[in-house]
Amino acid sequence: MAKKPESKNRVVADNRKARFNYEITDTVEAGIALTGTEVKSLRGGKATIGEAFAGPSGNDLLLFNAYIPEYLEANRFNHDTKRPRRLLLHRRQIDKFIGATQREGYTVVPLKIYFNEQGRAKVELGLGRGKKLHDKRETAKERDWQRDKARLMRAKG
Repeated sequence: MAKKPESKNRVVADNRKARFNYEITDTVEAGIALTGTEVKSLRGGKATIGEAFAGPSGNDLLLFNAYIPEYLEANRFNHDTKRPRRLLLHRRQIDKFIGATQREGYTVVPLKIYFNEQGRAKVELGLGRGKKLHDKRETAKERDWQRDKARLMRAKG
């Protein structure tokens, strides 16, 4: 059996429902401005981005509602668990995302938070449009068919 290529990225939080609830048209990797206790807490791997979204605030793009738990050893110097965090993107990318959310009805959804090869925390953002109920049913039906097809192919040998 062929092995998957080794990825040096260590995924901390994954938004698995994002591709089910949204039709993702474009993805981009963004840096995230964090405090020291947030980075240490992320290395523990307990973050949640299930209800998180990115949105404009002035000229910046911020990540809202992402839960990074408190770092237990930090006592009074700890961070707020759901504070808005600034996303580090090029100006052209920020303008593209802000324009898409304001004009075309798209949503900027975080797909995963991970540490890259240099040990920096990154967020993979997706530009998506919400799926309707019938689209979600079609996605589930296609996923079930792929699973059944793979099961049949394994059974035949």
